Amino acid sequence: MRKSFLAVLLISAQLTALPLVAADQQEANPRANVRSPHGALARPCEDCHTRIAWTPLRSLPEFNHNDTKYPLRGMHMEVGCKQCHTNMVFTKVSMRCADCHADLHRGQFGANCEQCHTVKGWRVSINSVKEHFNRFPLVGAHAAVECDACHKNMASGQFVGLSTACLSCHQTDYRTPVINHVSLGFGTTCTDCHSMNSWFGAKFDHLKYTGYALLGVHATLDCTACHAGGQYKGTPANCFGCHQKDFTGATNPNHVQAGFPHDCGVCHSSIAWSPATFNHSTFTAFPLTGAHITVPCAQCHVNNNYNLTSTACATCHMTDFNGTTNPNHKTSGFPTDCSVCHSTTAWIPASFDHGKTAFPLTGAHITVACATCHVNNNYTTIPTDCYSCHTADYNGTTNPNHKTVGFPTTCVVCHSTTAWNPATFNHNTTVFPLTGAHVTVACTSCHINGNYTTTPTDCYSCHTADYTGTNNPNHVASAFPTTCATCHTTTSWAGATFNHTWFPIYSGTHAGKWTTCGDCHVNPADYSVFSCITCHQHSQANTDPHHSGNKNYTYTPTSCYSCHRNGNGG
Repeated sequence: MRKSFLAVLLISAQLTALPLVAADQQEANPRANVRSPHGALARPCEDCHTRIAWTPLRSLPEFNHNDTKYPLRGMHMEVGCKQCHTNMVFTKVSMRCADCHADLHRGQFGANCEQCHTVKGWRVSINSVKEHFNRFPLVGAHAAVECDACHKNMASGQFVGLSTACLSCHQTDYRTPVINHVSLGFGTTCTDCHSMNSWFGAKFDHLKYTGYALLGVHATLDCTACHAGGQYKGTPANCFGCHQKDFTGATNPNHVQAGFPHDCGVCHSSIAWSPATFNHSTFTAFPLTGAHITVPCAQCHVNNNYNLTSTACATCHMTDFNGTTNPNHKTSGFPTDCSVCHSTTAWIPASFDHGKTAFPLTGAHITVACATCHVNNNYTTIPTDCYSCHTADYNGTTNPNHKTVGFPTTCVVCHSTTAWNPATFNHNTTVFPLTGAHVTVACTSCHINGNYTTTPTDCYSCHTADYTGTNNPNHVASAFPTTCATCHTTTSWAGATFNHTWFPIYSGTHAGKWTTCGDCHVNPADYSVFSCITCHQHSQANTDPHHSGNKNYTYTPTSCYSCHRNGNGG
């Protein structure tokens, strides 16, 4: 440290030499009162000077600058004393940086140099300044750029209010001949494409500035792949503009010969030219479904013929049509519209919609093999009546015997397509509809010995035993009519009702006056016999005088009825 302060003592070498006296004389005579050129310096002269002369100074002065108000640090330790102490009065040296260091910034940053610089060196080392923490932070490559790269000629450069626009520093870069930004009318905001790290490797938002998004392989291409010769204006945005060679060179299929549209995006993607996909449903009148989807194009478009006009199945499937023998499509005269029976999934199995014919299939007919009805591949002259197929069933049925009875051959009258048995016969379609208990009676109860043709329809024919066996009243003795329906219903034989139509016995004065039929019908074996006087007991002696004027009057059990028919006793 003392060595570094030797420079301070060199100042004395330039001081005006004072006369020296002999040592013994000095001791004999007192020291003269000499005024120090250094001002009020409270230090002995010998700390720096020698007894021999004022100069040179001592090689190791006993002076420490750290004891002053301005300790020496950093680069100041190597500076000669006279560079700061230009005056012999050491205390008149200023401690402000600006008094020693010329302000190259012309006051743009004020006089406080230490806000950017340190005593370690004039080069900026304060992070807040180096990292440019202001309205324009230094990032990327900007962080490694020297200050005067932007702040030109720092002695007179602009530091405050300097433009932050890219073009203010990068105008030369903007005018690059590689891609002429000026002629293309590119914006001057360089960060739209360039990064802070490097001018090269720029990214251009193709969609934003051109309306044409770069997708797939397009995103990885060099600009010159489309913009040949630096031509960036007028570049076509349609596929054919760049891919004409691919279009004309494609042979499977031949795009030119097939008359394919120039809009490559119909089949191709931006990922690769191959493989391509063609939406048959969108661009043709023949959507591909089922097995058609996986069929190679050339299988239908033979010899690269993509101008096919026929979409009929037989165009491609005539061999299948002619080769099918079960049934034989050709001899059976089947229509060549294969879709009637076949689907695009596979030629077999096929399904025939019999519902579109004159004989829809229902019930058990649905599961019957075609050959069961279409014997010997006859699909043209098959009859549609039941008997043609069910003759054996008709002839073999014995309960009832259809053949001997003479049942009609229209089987659907009793049978359904679900099964031959059980069958149902709608008796309502005959002259004798079944009602009440008749509905559940076995057919043979009426149709005895299989007689289904001459069975009588009157009640008495079946109910003779019921008629003759009834004794309350005795139908036979009473000579009741054999039209059972007069009193009975089909629900049950018992609980019959008799309409007393000959005499109003249920109304008038007779209502509620009798309890049983025998009150009037005194002969239970003969209901044609009745007596009025059983209830109306008048002696003949009393009755005759009242009827003397009646020409036909006789006194008998039924004579009252002859005149008093209304039952009111009149």
